[in-house]
Amino acid sequence: MSEENITRLSLDGKELILIGTAHVSKQSAEQVKEVIETERPDSVCIELDEQRYQSIKAGNSWKDMDIFKVIKEKKATLLLMNLIISSFQRRLAKQFGIKPGQEMIQGIESAEQTGATIVLADRNIQITFARIWHNVGLWGRAKLLLEIIYSIFSKDDISEEELEKLKTQDMLNSTLHEFTVAFPRLKVPLIDERDQYLAQKIKEAPGKKIVAVLGAAHVPGIKEEIKKDHDLETLTKRPAKSRAPIMIAWIIPLLILGIIGYTFYANPAAGVDLTMSWILWNGFFAALGTAIALGHPLTVITAFVVAPLTSLYPLLAAGWFAGLLEAYIRKPKVRDFETLSEDVFTVKGFWSNKVTRILLIVVLANLGSTLGSIIGGADVIRLFFRNILGG
Repeated sequence: MSEENITRLSLDGKELILIGTAHVSKQSAEQVKEVIETERPDSVCIELDEQRYQSIKAGNSWKDMDIFKVIKEKKATLLLMNLIISSFQRRLAKQFGIKPGQEMIQGIESAEQTGATIVLADRNIQITFARIWHNVGLWGRAKLLLEIIYSIFSKDDISEEELEKLKTQDMLNSTLHEFTVAFPRLKVPLIDERDQYLAQKIKEAPGKKIVAVLGAAHVPGIKEEIKKDHDLETLTKRPAKSRAPIMIAWIIPLLILGIIGYTFYANPAAGVDLTMSWILWNGFFAALGTAIALGHPLTVITAFVVAPLTSLYPLLAAGWFAGLLEAYIRKPKVRDFETLSEDVFTVKGFWSNKVTRILLIVVLANLGSTLGSIIGGADVIRLFFRNILGG
């Protein structure tokens, strides 16, 4: 048995065998099978969380998805990001004839065949995303979405050189690699914290002999972190929401309403101008985002109508109304869910599949409404100074 990519450690009477895998390599899956069958460990730790594990077991089936529930629970953006990353993986699979994550699937199968305990050792992906989201700030979030979309749809093929780079990273790391360079703080929740979480789960795995199937990028960090004790509860806490964005989200609408209200009192004609400016800017950009997502004409009109109102009430969002109406008018059929994993492979598929189109409408209508609020708010203030203060 080749010892290449294998790290052996002894800790507290346990024998730990770390397999540093390449997530896009057939050879890695073969090595995982060989190591587990030869070593016959008590436990096999897999770099997956419960959500991704269930997804693999179900064969990435989306048939049970309730699109209305996704929108109401404000999970449209997260689901869209997951689907975009999935499309990146499928593009690799098609181009190079490989199945990303095959080594993890092999680890599960071999563990079941040898009677080993399966330990899902990675942190919940939603918690990782939440901590990433918290770290990068408002402007960073917009850039993050653009970076992910650009990295996936910017070109048709991936070069051999890029493939070699991917072989040393896990899928989440590789998709966000360039963004990590631009935002160093992203490395903490994406890599460092996951190294700590994985190390602690491996240490706590039952039995005396443990095999861990890991992306090669995590092995150096885990070798260091496994010597320390880590609090899993702390690592899985969702970041506390800052009060500042919430206060700003309420202060700005109140300011806009105050300005418009005072203008009506001082100069009714100017008040009409301010009101129309706010309505037109908000409605136009929300409707534009919905139209770009190829929403139904009634959905586009709805986005235009509700955006000026939802922008003044932070607990609501134009995209939710637009998305729910689109889902009602063009309710996804069983076929849309069955072909979802294939449709996300192409840009055309994202826009033609009714499920992803609804998600795009939610996201793009909200982005449009936000942009409209910024431009509309600035224009309201400009008109106020010109008409009331004489500036």
